[in-house]
Amino acid sequence: MNALNYRFSDKELKTILDSLIITVDTREQKNTHVLDYFRKKNVQFRIRTMKTGDYSALIPANQELGITRDIFLDTIVERKNGVDELVESIKDRTRFENELIRASRFPFVLLVEDLEGYSKILNGMYRSKYKPESLLGSLKSFEARYGFSTVFLSASTTGNYIYHHLLYAAREALKN
Repeated sequence: MNALNYRFSDKELKTILDSLIITVDTREQKNTHVLDYFRKKNVQFRIRTMKTGDYSALIPANQELGITRDIFLDTIVERKNGVDELVESIKDRTRFENELIRASRFPFVLLVEDLEGYSKILNGMYRSKYKPESLLGSLKSFEARYGFSTVFLSASTTGNYIYHHLLYAAREALKN
């Protein structure tokens, strides 16, 4: 996102980051809890079609600060609503790998809404008959191959995680 070659003051940086808009893919489902968090915390968001990922962010144009048009963050978050959805995605290898290939052009994180998800994978506590060692091997191979991390967390913290992940990615991009 290094479209700006300018050093912003702390005040300007705060103004820009306060205007950050989270983008939500139109195909994202079962995310009412995420949108409710955004509304409760007055986090601006827009629902739009995204080619890759479920969430990203943009910095809206701000003529006063020399930002002549919207700047789209190149960081994305892919969300799965539990281990079962993750397993089904991995089982559909071609589709999942194509998704990862598209996403690997950007820094991204795979977020799985299940705080005990890693433990569930290790112990085979999911609906599929996929062997735990095969599932873990596939997941870790994909992480290494496509340069992402998988984060397991409670659905109640997903909105917070998405917002802060994207906020600090934007902050670092603007500071460079």
